[in-house]
Amino acid sequence: MQKLENRIYDELNVGDKASLAHQVQESDLLLFAAVSGDVNPVHLDEEFAAATPFKGRIAHGMFSGALISAAIACELPGPGSIYIGQELSFLRPVRLGDNITIELEVLEKLPKNRVKIATRVINQDGKQVVDGVATVMAPTEKVSIDRPQAPAVQLG
Repeated sequence: MQKLENRIYDELNVGDKASLAHQVQESDLLLFAAVSGDVNPVHLDEEFAAATPFKGRIAHGMFSGALISAAIACELPGPGSIYIGQELSFLRPVRLGDNITIELEVLEKLPKNRVKIATRVINQDGKQVVDGVATVMAPTEKVSIDRPQAPAVQLG
């Protein structure tokens, strides 16, 4: 079984990096719409979305934000992290089938175990689709745990 291991505040250094990859699937858009209540047809209705400037369906912007949250929680700093704030700019659409990579980089260590982390999302063409900065309270106790399995969810 895969492990989740954190990096405590004292182990973090400016320039530390981590990443998380994800391919955007139909089920991502449907489940995110169900959980968030955001049923904007640009995400769910191909005919509607084809008539928009995007010329097709796109992922919810905050779906990328949720993947950034997952990268912080599971990769850098990892388990025990507390998400305090996030600035996001959506630069390009994320589409069904896109292979995106969430890239994190420690920018600054602050008092009270806080860190500023660059949060970038890059698509399969190497183009940045999201840019941001997170403020995170890093854990102070080392943790290494078995990676929990995400629950299976059936659509419909």
